[in-house]
Amino acid sequence: MTASLSGRVALVTGASRGIGLAVATRLAGAGARVCVTARKPEPLAEAVSLLGGPSVAIGVAGRADDPAHQAEAVAAAVEAFGPVDILVNNTGINPVFGPLIDMDLGAARKIFEVNLLAALGWVQAVYAGGPRPGVVVNVSSVGGRVPPPGISFYGVTKAALEHLTRCLAVELAPHVRVNAVAPAVVKTKFATLLYEGREEEVASTYPLARLGIPDDVAAAVAFLASDEAAWITGQTLVIDGGVTLTGRGA
Repeated sequence: MTASLSGRVALVTGASRGIGLAVATRLAGAGARVCVTARKPEPLAEAVSLLGGPSVAIGVAGRADDPAHQAEAVAAAVEAFGPVDILVNNTGINPVFGPLIDMDLGAARKIFEVNLLAALGWVQAVYAGGPRPGVVVNVSSVGGRVPPPGISFYGVTKAALEHLTRCLAVELAPHVRVNAVAPAVVKTKFATLLYEGREEEVASTYPLARLGIPDDVAAAVAFLASDEAAWITGQTLVIDGGVTLTGRGA
């Protein structure tokens, strides 16, 4: 059971589908009011409807790495519900597949901007309203811990995100707790390349014999965002069905 988040205001990025929408749903179900962001307005509007409409959720469309969008979304959340208490940095991209030695450096810069610098930008945008008690949860990946074939630079950015989590936890203590979650393969559109057409084969390599689902991650995020985790900061919770115990990263 998720601890009560009644009276809290959350902002979840990349929340029109998949893990982000599951997180927003879990937080709203625990009593939080939620601002969700994503690039495309139409699926974002559908997500807001699923979350319960404007009394519970608002959506602000834009690019996660755009500082103007970050400021707009935070301002909209504050106007609708009040200051943001919970920030979930869920947005991540990986538009390329292949070895690092052949990687286009322009693509690498874009991945770095969205997966790492945007997360810091969102923290800065929320914090700009004035220091106040709060929680940040960053969505990392086991690819930041074990080299993931074909998506190695994505893993590099996630490793950096985990260290950013630790650094922010020290800098923002004691008023703001900063943690992360690191999922393995979760059944989302984003991850289809990693399991589509061979789900049973991939799942067989996991000690718990299945791939993750978005709510597996959402439950962990909601825990870290709640007062149940009041003495936890600077940590990354691995959510992987045991796969990294076998030496695999996905």
